Amino acid sequence: MTNMNMGRITFYEERNFQGRSYDCNSDCSDMSSYLSRSQSCRVHSGCWMMYERNNYMGNQYFLKRGEYPDFMQHFGMSDSIKSCRMIPMHRGNYRMRIYERESFGGQMHEIMDDCDSVMDRYRMSSCMSCNVMEGHWLMYEQPHFRGRMMYMRPGEYRNFNMGGMSGMRFMSMRRIMDSWY
Repeated sequence: MTNMNMGRITFYEERNFQGRSYDCNSDCSDMSSYLSRSQSCRVHSGCWMMYERNNYMGNQYFLKRGEYPDFMQHFGMSDSIKSCRMIPMHRGNYRMRIYERESFGGQMHEIMDDCDSVMDRYRMSSCMSCNVMEGHWLMYEQPHFRGRMMYMRPGEYRNFNMGGMSGMRFMSMRRIMDSWY
C-alpha cells in the first residue's frame, strides 16, 4: 500500500523516456545535480508542479499520474524542467479569499469550490492577491482554467510573482482534489 502523501516521478533526459533517468519522491529545487536536462517523465504517484527554472521559478506545469513523453509538445515549453515540487494530498475543506487588487485590496470574495471565471461569478476583472486558508489550488491566468498557472498552498499572497514577473492576474481557480491522485 502506498502512502498517498508520497509521490514518485521518474524524469528522463530525452524525449520518449530515453537517456539517463532520475527517480524523485520529494521536492527538488535544482535538477541539474541529477540530469543535464529533463524532457520527459512518468508520474507513478502523486500530483506535481514542474518549473522551467531552478528554485521553483518560471512557468509552472501541473502533472498527475500518467506518462509525459515530450514536455515541449505537451506543454509548449521552450526548455526543459529545472525543478519540481510534490503537492501533498489534502483531505478536508477548501477555502480561499480572493482579492481584486494586490495587497488584499478591492473586492473580496471567499470561495470554497472551483471558479471558472471571476468575471462571470463575481464581476471582478481579475484576482491579484489571495489568502489560501485551506486546501491546495491552481490559479489560471485566463477564464475556464486556461493559460499560465500557479500552484497555491495555504498562506497569504499579497501579489503573484512568478519567476520575476510581478503583477500577475488570475481569472479562474480550481481545487487540487484527492481524486486526482
